[in-house]
Amino acid sequence: MIYDPFQEKAINYIKEGHSVIVSAPTGAGKTVIAEYVINDCLTKGTKAIYTAPIKALSNQKFRDFQENFRDKIGILTGDVTINPSAEILIMTTEIFRNKCLEETNNLSDYSWIIFDEIHYLDDYERGSVWEESLIFLPQKMNMLALSATIPNIDEFAKWIESIHKKPLKVVKEDKRPVPLHFFYQCHNSIVDDIRKLKNIAHHEHLKANKPVSLIKYLNENNRLPCIYFSFSRRRCETLAEEILGFNFLDAQENQKIKTMYRELRERFGLLNEKSAAYLLPFIEKGIAFHHAGMLPTLKEVVERLFTSRLIKVIFTTETFALGINMPARTVVFDELRKFYGSFFAAMKTRDFYQMAGRAGRRGIDTEGFVYSRVNPNYTSAQELYKIIYASPEKVESRFNTSYATVLNLYGKYKEKLYDIYPYSFHCFRASRDYQKKALDLMYNKVRILKDLGYIKNNSLTKKGIFASKIYGYELSLGELYDKGILENLSESELGILCLALVFEPRKHSVLPKLNKLAKSLKNITDNTLHNIEKSEKRLKIRPASKKYYFHLSNCLEAWMRNENFDGILRLTDTDEGEVIRYFRMAIQILRELLDTPCSEEFKSKIYKLMNIINRDIIDAEKQLRI
Repeated sequence: MIYDPFQEKAINYIKEGHSVIVSAPTGAGKTVIAEYVINDCLTKGTKAIYTAPIKALSNQKFRDFQENFRDKIGILTGDVTINPSAEILIMTTEIFRNKCLEETNNLSDYSWIIFDEIHYLDDYERGSVWEESLIFLPQKMNMLALSATIPNIDEFAKWIESIHKKPLKVVKEDKRPVPLHFFYQCHNSIVDDIRKLKNIAHHEHLKANKPVSLIKYLNENNRLPCIYFSFSRRRCETLAEEILGFNFLDAQENQKIKTMYRELRERFGLLNEKSAAYLLPFIEKGIAFHHAGMLPTLKEVVERLFTSRLIKVIFTTETFALGINMPARTVVFDELRKFYGSFFAAMKTRDFYQMAGRAGRRGIDTEGFVYSRVNPNYTSAQELYKIIYASPEKVESRFNTSYATVLNLYGKYKEKLYDIYPYSFHCFRASRDYQKKALDLMYNKVRILKDLGYIKNNSLTKKGIFASKIYGYELSLGELYDKGILENLSESELGILCLALVFEPRKHSVLPKLNKLAKSLKNITDNTLHNIEKSEKRLKIRPASKKYYFHLSNCLEAWMRNENFDGILRLTDTDEGEVIRYFRMAIQILRELLDTPCSEEFKSKIYKLMNIINRDIIDAEKQLRI
């Protein structure tokens, strides 16, 4: 194989036995380096771990790697366990972090860890997991870190070198193999120069900015296939409906996609599925949509159709840009503002290029085209210029250890656990004031764990050992366990409780009328959380422990009575894909409970409950075994 210079440089470092971090644009070919590491490990009879930021990407990589490596590949994501002792094991970063903290011996056979999308360390909600994984990385493990372009890559590498006391080679690539050409649609005019936007923006009488006219333009100018990004699931579907008047396929392509869609629906058990039938008229014209509210199996079918190049326009949310290798000739941004954890803001340059980088297919296109739809009332020319031409944002630390991490560290290091903080990226680059705040937060977390009886006499109590196994939901479940409530729940109550714990209502979600069982549980959890919140408020601990939301209780009870999936959807306003995701997350909590010091009788109840819930479309493993 002929490598690009940056790929060759990275591979040479790997051959010399060095850990490597690679910063390169989306679509530059970073995966080739990961595949080299995997092949090298298999040749030498050693093992490697591949971590991905989201389960969907883990699943995608499992399928991709299976084609080349067959039974050498396994996957571990919390709701899927296939071939867990495989030579190449794919897992979410959370699972790897947990293994580093709890089961170091289980990692002794693995010589390499591949961190895909390592700039996720900057993620508001989950970034701390990446940082902890890097801090507690076993000393004998080599690392390949793959990242989108980040300007402080050298600083990041120096931090990792400082904590592991061995060299980390940096490989930077700024050029894309397929250059990008930028265009802007404003008041229904299309220009390729931001300066021209100012003139257009001032003419309020000009036409409305219609997506349909942009798609028509792309079609007429041979700019398809196109990935059209929108940050709203509903909008993805509405946009697809708006262009149903187009037909992007000739007779032969039409026949081919109809046959392929039917075969895939049959294969994934979607022949009688309403949502799959609804998508048919779109598919027949080379149109599709893709978002987290869809059935996971239907999303996979859409992905397979897209890679066959028969889908010419796909409307999708941003997860389609993450790691999954699905390029198109053109990328369109429906808007340039997005939600960042708790606020809306103009897109980060790094996020823009993660998505724009899907434009331009290597070996097919000489350039990629990126169209931004600009509403001057929301995005100024100055903001637009910054999004597209500023240097990508530096990776910031989001270090904020969970209670479970603190408990695991306390179990190992006692009062010396505070000595861990200086190893963090946060400490490496933060000012003295911010360092003090971060340390105070750690002290306060230990304080609350002592106040509530998770730590006594410098050791973890039984309750503390229990909570150390439940990442993200430690205190609320810990209190219920300690009071004897948890183990005395019926199977239905336990299922409802776990589901309420993971569920996060979307804006305008309505809590349905709860039955007596769910109401009683809601009262118990409200009281438990009230006491926890008081303690957290007093000690200024943020973010606060997760609340329970019982919106899917009726759905779960119907599912446990063996109703079919379409039947339970009438009981909720939650998207079908979200229902599946939350059911699977509840199963993951149940799996974690199996590792706690609970009674055998309780564990037997958990196994029974998992078998009841984890059937048909909920069973994530089933989808991967197809």
